[in-house]
Amino acid sequence: MAITSAICTSFKQQLLVGTHNFATGGNTFNLALYTSSATLGASTTAYTTTGEASGTGYSAGGATLTNVTPFATGTTAVVDFADLTFSTATITARGCLIYNSTATNAAVAAIDFGGDKTSTAGDFTIVFPTPTATGAIIRLA
Repeated sequence: MAITSAICTSFKQQLLVGTHNFATGGNTFNLALYTSSATLGASTTAYTTTGEASGTGYSAGGATLTNVTPFATGTTAVVDFADLTFSTATITARGCLIYNSTATNAAVAAIDFGGDKTSTAGDFTIVFPTPTATGAIIRLA
């Protein structure tokens, strides 16, 4: 079992047929947390409960992300989200899945945290990188 950071292949195809709308007020995107027992990566096609983390302050399916309307920087289009906090959480996660809950839970990106991250009755916060051509969590060059 492993989590590999990747933009999901199914997401790439779905972009070409207009499945995903990242604009503010568009589709709803969620972030679910996973343990090291999960298998996530480029071949992931949809949200799954298999290997999903559990604990106080976290509900199955994760939480809704706040979209920031996509924009271009140079020749690269980028998508950003507001940082996400699971408050007063007792949880351990190895990675996460961003998925489109409006489009039948279609997978967007799998992210490996590089090791287990834990909070004990505290905030578990996902901090998104600065939305630049080389650093945005989702970018098309």
